[in-house]
Amino acid sequence: MRGLNLSDALGCGFSCNGNTVAFLAGSPAPLNSYGLVRKKILETPFQLRPGPAISSSYTSSLGFTIQNAVLPTAYPYLLFKGITTYGWPTGYWFFHGIIDKLKHFAGFKSSQAMVLNAMGYDEGDGKIMFEKSTNKICFSPPRDPLLPRKVEAFQKLTKKLGGILFLSRYRSTSVHLLGGCNASSDPSQGVCNSVGQVFDPKAAAGVHPGLYVCDGSLIPCSVGVNPCLTIAAVAEHVSRHLVKDVIEYKNKKGIDDVAKTVDKNLKSTQRSMVVIKETMKGYIGGMPCTAYLKMKMNSQNLQGFDYTNSVMEDSHSLLRGKVGGCVVFTAIDKDTLHVIDGDVDLCQVDSRTPYTQYMRYRILLAASSGLRYILEGKKIMNPFLFALYAWRETTTLHVTFKNVSGNGLRDEVTNLTGELKLSVIELLKSLMTLEGNRRINFACLLTQSVLRTYILQIPRRGHNDCDLPDSYHKHYPSSSVHEIKAEDGRIICCRQWKFGQTPRRLKGEKQLNPVLLLNGYSIESYWLPTEPNDLVRTLLEEGHETWLLQSRLHPLNPADNFTIEDIGRYDIPAAIGKILELHGHNIKVHIVAHCAGGLAIHIALMGGHISATHIASLSCTNSSMFFKLNALATFKMWLPLVPVSMAILGKNNILPLLETSETSFRHHLLRCIARFIPRYERCTCNECEVLSGVFGNAFWHQNISPTVHHWIYRENTTRLPMAGFPHLRKICNSGFIVDSHGNNSYLIHPERMKLSTLYISGGRSLLVTPETSFLANKYMKMHQPGFRHERVVVDGFGHSDLLIGEESDKKVFPHILSHIRLAEQGKNGVISSGEKYSKESLAWEDDFYSASRGFGSSWYSQRIVVLLMLLWVVIMLISLFL
Repeated sequence: MRGLNLSDALGCGFSCNGNTVAFLAGSPAPLNSYGLVRKKILETPFQLRPGPAISSSYTSSLGFTIQNAVLPTAYPYLLFKGITTYGWPTGYWFFHGIIDKLKHFAGFKSSQAMVLNAMGYDEGDGKIMFEKSTNKICFSPPRDPLLPRKVEAFQKLTKKLGGILFLSRYRSTSVHLLGGCNASSDPSQGVCNSVGQVFDPKAAAGVHPGLYVCDGSLIPCSVGVNPCLTIAAVAEHVSRHLVKDVIEYKNKKGIDDVAKTVDKNLKSTQRSMVVIKETMKGYIGGMPCTAYLKMKMNSQNLQGFDYTNSVMEDSHSLLRGKVGGCVVFTAIDKDTLHVIDGDVDLCQVDSRTPYTQYMRYRILLAASSGLRYILEGKKIMNPFLFALYAWRETTTLHVTFKNVSGNGLRDEVTNLTGELKLSVIELLKSLMTLEGNRRINFACLLTQSVLRTYILQIPRRGHNDCDLPDSYHKHYPSSSVHEIKAEDGRIICCRQWKFGQTPRRLKGEKQLNPVLLLNGYSIESYWLPTEPNDLVRTLLEEGHETWLLQSRLHPLNPADNFTIEDIGRYDIPAAIGKILELHGHNIKVHIVAHCAGGLAIHIALMGGHISATHIASLSCTNSSMFFKLNALATFKMWLPLVPVSMAILGKNNILPLLETSETSFRHHLLRCIARFIPRYERCTCNECEVLSGVFGNAFWHQNISPTVHHWIYRENTTRLPMAGFPHLRKICNSGFIVDSHGNNSYLIHPERMKLSTLYISGGRSLLVTPETSFLANKYMKMHQPGFRHERVVVDGFGHSDLLIGEESDKKVFPHILSHIRLAEQGKNGVISSGEKYSKESLAWEDDFYSASRGFGSSWYSQRIVVLLMLLWVVIMLISLFL
C-alpha cells in the first residue's frame, strides 16, 4: 500500500475523553441556551441573548464533570433528521419532539433547552482502522465504565430542571476526541515522539523530517475535564520544537550547508569563499549575551538585509558575506536565538568619515516562541595616535538589540544597547579555523584594510562638493539685522526673526517671551539655511520671537583684540538691552547658549553685568560656569600651543580658513601646524582639518549632513578670530570661568543666579565632558535650591552636533522646548520646601556619565594620550631642527 512508513499503532488508543452528550428540552427553567441566527442578533436585547458557550460546570465525586453549553439553532432539529435517539421520561419524548418541530415551522418561540456534556475517563482502547477488504473506515469506541453513572446524573438534573432528556444511542457522539496518534517513547507503542514528530520505523533518523502532529490526537488518554487548555499546551509545546526545527533546518540550508559546500569546493575549486567562526561575549542592556557566529564570505547570494545606503562605499566581495549561527541571551529568551538571516561587511566606509573603517553586522534572530529580533552592530576603527586603540576597536562590537514589530501578544518595544567583545583566545580560534580556498586572500585583504586605516591613513572617499538646495534659502523665514553699539564702542549685530511670520500662532493667544541665541566660538549652531529643522525654525514654530547674537567673535564681524569676558560684559548686555528697548522692561528673555556663549552668559550673570530678573530661563549645551575637557583637549591646552600660535600670527589675529583665501606666510604656517595636530576624526575638507586642529573635533561627522558640513566650512566659518584663545585657555586650565587675568571673580557670586537652568551635554564627548553639566547642575541646586534645575546627557552626540546634527530636532530640541514651556507656564519659580534639594545628598552625589563615556575619559586614555602627545611633540621638534 502506498503512503508513509508509519507505526502500527496508528489509529489505536483512541479516546472520547469519557464524553456523553445529552440534550435537555422543554424545561420551564429560564435556560436561554439557544443560539441566534445572524438576523436576530441585532434585534434581540442584550440581556435576552444567550450567555457564553459554557457558563457552568459540576464535578461529581463519582469521577466525571458535567458542563452546560449553548446550542446552535439547528441542533435540536437535527435530532429528528436521521439521528436515532432515545428519550427520558419514556413515552413523552416523541410527542415533545413533534410539538417542538411544529413550533419551529409556525415561527413560535422555541421551548427552553440546553446541551449537557459529561466528561470523565474511558479505557482509551478505541480504534479507527481502515479495512482493506471493504474499503471502509471502522470505528470501535472505547469502553466507558462510568456511562450508567453519567446517565443517572443527567436524569437527576432533568428532574430538577424539568423537561425531556435526549441522549444519543452511541457513546462515540463526543466533542472531545483524543488519541489515535499517541505520543510515546517507542514506535511500537505510539505514532509520535514526545515533541510531536512522526515516527519512521524504517529510517535511520527515526522520524519523518518536518512532519509533526500538534492537536488532540497526540494525547494518549482521557484527561477527565474539558481538554481545551491541555490541547493548547500540547500544541504550544510542539510548536516551540517545530519552530526550533524549522530554524535549524533553514540555518543548515542557508549557512550550515556552507561547510558542506566549502568541503566540495575545496575539492572541486568551483567557487571561491571563506568561512569564519567568531564567538563574542559581553553585555547588552547590562545583561550577559554571547554570540556564536558563522560567516560565509564572498557569498554568491547577498540578498536579505540591505543596510547600506548611498553614502557607503562597497568593499571587496571577499570581505562581505552572510551570517549564521546563534545568540544566547537568556535575559530575553531562555531558548537559543537562531540566526535566520544576516549580513556582514568587514570594510565599510562612510563618505562623511572617509578615514574611519567600519565592520558592520546586521542579524535577524528568531526564538522558538516565534518572536523575532534584530541585532545590529559595528566596530569603529579610527586612525588616532599611532593606532592607540586598534586592538580595542577591532575586537569590540557596539550593538543595538531590538525586537521586530508585529510580534503579536509580546509587542512591547525592546531597544537595548551594549558591547560584545572578541577575546584573544577566540580570535586565535577564528584564525585557526578559517575554511575555504581563498582564506589567504581573505587574510591579506583584511590586513591591508586595517593597515590602510591605522598606518597609512589613506581616505577611501571624501566630502563631495554639495550645491546647497535653493529651496532652503527661499523658504527660510526672513530676518532683520540690528547693528548695536556696545558700551566699549564696538559694533555688534543681532539678527531678529519675528514669530508673526509663522502661521501656527492663533489670534488671542498669549505672546511668548523672546529667545536670545548665543553661539559658540565662531561656528554657527542655530541658523542653518540648509537644514529644514534648525533651532531658529523650531522656536519660530513654537511661537517665540528669536534673536541671534553675532558678537565680536563671530566670523562676520570678528575683532582683532577681545576676550570671552568682553562678550559677557559688553555684547550680551547690549543685545538684551535692545530687546528690552523694543518690548519694554517688563518682558523677560529666554537664553539658549552653546560652548563659549555659555561661558559668556555666566560671566554676564555672575559678574553682575545683567540681572537675572530679566532672564526667563537659561539653557546651555556643553557649557556652564564650569568647563571640563577630555584628556586630549586638556593636554593641548596645557601645552603652549596657544601662545605659540598667537606669536606666529602677530598683530593680525584673524585666521582665514578658506583654501582660496589670500593668506600671509604666518597664516599659512599656522594652518599647516594645525593640520598636523592629532585629532580623533580626520576629514578630507582642509578647512575642517584646520579648525579641528585648533579646537579639536567639534562634532562627530556621522551625526551631521554633508550640506551642513559644506555650508559651515565653505560659506559661514570662513575666518577664525584667535584673539579670544588666551582667555579661553585660562578658563580651560582652571576648569571654570575666570576673568582675563585668571582670577576667580565669578563663582563667588552664586546669589546672582536666581533663575531656572537646563544644562545639556553630549554623551559621546569630543571636547567638553558631561562633568561640565554635572558640576553646574550640582552648583545651582546647592546655591539656588528654590528654582528648577535640570540636566540632560544625550547619548551619541559630541559637541556642536547637539545643535547642528541631523537628529537634533528629535533628541535635543525637545529638552530645550520643554524647559522654555515650563518657564512660560510660571513653573520655574520657587519650588515647595519638600522638593528642595538636600545639600548633604548633593555632596555625596556622583555622575553616572563620568566613567568611560565618550573619548578620553578613562584612566587608560588620560595617561596614554598624554604620553603619546609628548612623543608627538618630541618628534615635531626633532623634525624642525633637522
